[in-house]
Parts: sequence; C-alpha cells; structure tokens
Amino acid sequence: VQLQASGGGLVQPGGSLRLSCAASGRTFTIGTLGWFRQGPGKEREFVAGRRRSGGGTYYAASVKGRFTISRDNVDSTEYLQMNSLKPEDTAVYYCAATTSRLILSTMYQSSAYDYWGQGTQVTVSS
Repeated sequence: VQLQASGGGLVQPGGSLRLSCAASGRTFTIGTLGWFRQGPGKEREFVAGRRRSGGGTYYAASVKGRFTISRDNVDSTEYLQMNSLKPEDTAVYYCAATTSRLILSTMYQSSAYDYWGQGTQVTVSS
C-alpha cells in the first residue's frame, strides 16, 4: 500500500483546508486509516482515524467538532476536512494505514500503522 498526502498550505486562523490521502496498491487490505500530525518541536500525535469496514471514526479531543474524516469510495481517497483552524494546528500532517481494524485505544498509537504517506505542511498564521 502506498499513501500520498496533499492539500496542505498557508491559511489564516479561522480558515479551512481539506487534506487528501490517495491510496494505491492493495488498498482493499486497509483496515484502518489514520491522520497524524507533528508540530514544530513536538512529538507526532494522533488527529483522527477511521475503520474502513464496520464503522468507527475517532478524533483527538483537540480537533473534535472542527475536523471531519471521510472517504471517496470510488477511488479510495481519504479526506480530512479541517475547519476553524487555529495556529496550534500548524504541523506536518501524515496519513497512515494498517491492515488491522484497530480498536480506539490502539488507533491513537503511531506504532500500530504499517504504511505512511510523506506528509503535507499546514501552516495557520495571520
């Protein structure tokens, strides 16, 4: 499985961006797809995740109500819609995938994911 994240950029506080994660290869094997981010001087942190079959979408407390994860069923592209962006959302955003259907307690762990995209920079600044 190969993942490619895109859609990052510079946005003002309160603005919106939609990130895309294009999956290729054996995409039918993906059980869970997650979004992580790593801000300047910070550790990588979980943002949102979704089990592809059987449902289950989860968000970090810091983004719940502002970010929405979704999927285009036609081409296996996953999206992260980010609204009401704040300066603290500034980070490199990564999409990640695993063949496992992760439970919530594991979905937060970056070590649970086997495949990673290259990251896309999101900068929230006036």
